[in-house]
Amino acid sequence: MSGSGAPQVRVDGTGMRVAVVSASWHDEVMVGLRAGADRALAQAGVDLVDWVRVPGSFELPVACARLARDARYDALVALGVVVRGGTPHFDYVCQAATQGLTDVTVSTGIPIGFGVLTCDDEQQALDRAGLEGSQEDKGHEAATAALATALVLRGY
Repeated sequence: MSGSGAPQVRVDGTGMRVAVVSASWHDEVMVGLRAGADRALAQAGVDLVDWVRVPGSFELPVACARLARDARYDALVALGVVVRGGTPHFDYVCQAATQGLTDVTVSTGIPIGFGVLTCDDEQQALDRAGLEGSQEDKGHEAATAALATALVLRGY
């Protein structure tokens, strides 16, 4: 698990506005990721949150690009899951989502919390989804990272 050595980050997101963009595939995992992001935003004091659903992880970059151009948002959170199958589709979707979200955040300066799980099987995704019995809470981590980065960028 990648959770080993993770920093303990606490942020004050009071007054921040955040959009959470989430994919629809793998409903059980996505429920956990969205709940984790919601917990992180609530703990940070963020009360201005817009929730957007897209079909899959491939569509996350275009939705985030549109939202990032809207000056209302201090940060975005992208949540999705791609589970390896027997074709190269996994590689294409993972690459497109990762590069697309990177391009959006670098070109706009709006932080995007990267909560896209790229797993070999569904059990790995469940272990990272923040559900009861999960070993990690990647939705929470992604939201916290987005807020922490937005706070850093406010100083520049």
